[in-house]
Amino acid sequence: MLADSDLIAFAPTADLARARTFYESVLGLPVVDENPYACVFEAHGTMLRVTAVGEVAKPGYTVLGWRVADIGETVTGLESAGVVFARYDGMEQDAQGVWTTPNGDRIAWFSDPDGNVLSLTQFS
Repeated sequence: MLADSDLIAFAPTADLARARTFYESVLGLPVVDENPYACVFEAHGTMLRVTAVGEVAKPGYTVLGWRVADIGETVTGLESAGVVFARYDGMEQDAQGVWTTPNGDRIAWFSDPDGNVLSLTQFS
């Protein structure tokens, strides 16, 4: 039913201006629209609506992720923009915070200013 429809991704924020700065200036996503309820970004063919909410629930799992060609290069670039990558107890992560899955995929996690967990994945 929806196979031919475009996906819209959502992320909550308690501070639209702060979120816009992060997604636009740090992650490099172009702003498409902004109103008092959301800031809309172009994310390589997917609309990302960062939506204003009273309080952001922190679910503790990834809410948005990006497939990248070179995770090491992407981590280095984001770190130079001030992004701090997460470290999780019990996971063997390399010096950049990248975990390699048993099948060889490589994943790194970081958070936006509201605590939403975001990820990068380089598939093997």
